[in-house]
Amino acid sequence: MKNIKLTIEYDGKDFGGWQKQPNKLNIQGNIERAIYEITGEEVELIGSGRTDAGVHSLGQVANFKTSTKIPVSKLAVAINSRLKKSIVIKKAEEVEEKFHSRYHCKRKTYRYIINNSKEGSAIYRYLEYHVPYKLNIEMMQKAAKFFEGEHDFTGFKASGTSSKSSIRTIYQAEVKQKGERIYIELTGNGFLYNMVRIIAGTLVEVGLEKIKPEEIPDIIKSKNRQKAGKTLPAHGLYLVCVDYEEE
Repeated sequence: MKNIKLTIEYDGKDFGGWQKQPNKLNIQGNIERAIYEITGEEVELIGSGRTDAGVHSLGQVANFKTSTKIPVSKLAVAINSRLKKSIVIKKAEEVEEKFHSRYHCKRKTYRYIINNSKEGSAIYRYLEYHVPYKLNIEMMQKAAKFFEGEHDFTGFKASGTSSKSSIRTIYQAEVKQKGERIYIELTGNGFLYNMVRIIAGTLVEVGLEKIKPEEIPDIIKSKNRQKAGKTLPAHGLYLVCVDYEEE
């Protein structure tokens, strides 16, 4: 029995999220079905975590156990041949038996993309969030740094969060601008339900000069969801990578 680790890229637009669920197109179920079609085995695909409906991935990680005789070097191509074009297995590799994509995860990096042009984009409209008003990038960059460190992010989670603790550590929070696009990038040891999208929404409020950067620590300490910004739409969010080594 081999333990196979997959690195997965997907366009979340057409899916109801990562997790398998009845009557909704989902990424986990699609990949499990593709694996069944090439191996004849019903496997349990364990993801590093769930992504919501509409969220994209550049580097989701999942693992499954298999007895297939298909060489590991050919597994990615074989699985891709049975998948929708909006899901691509970028890499398949054999890992030690005890590897667990969710429990062994050390860090995740998410990216939120904002189109800050007046007109927006027809081509990329499902791949970024359009803000037509000029954002103050310097203030957003200053505000982002207040999110770094260990904090109780109760005020930055959506209702319905099942996590027992709201304490998370953000190792790096950056805001970058390239032309008309703004990239908000967060690396942390874990994220609450909608946490990245709410932090991004708060940084947009800072960019619009509705919230001052210096107010961020008090907003975090308040644990009051109403004081943070709105939850930005899912289609601007990307899971960039999942890391399993301590830095």
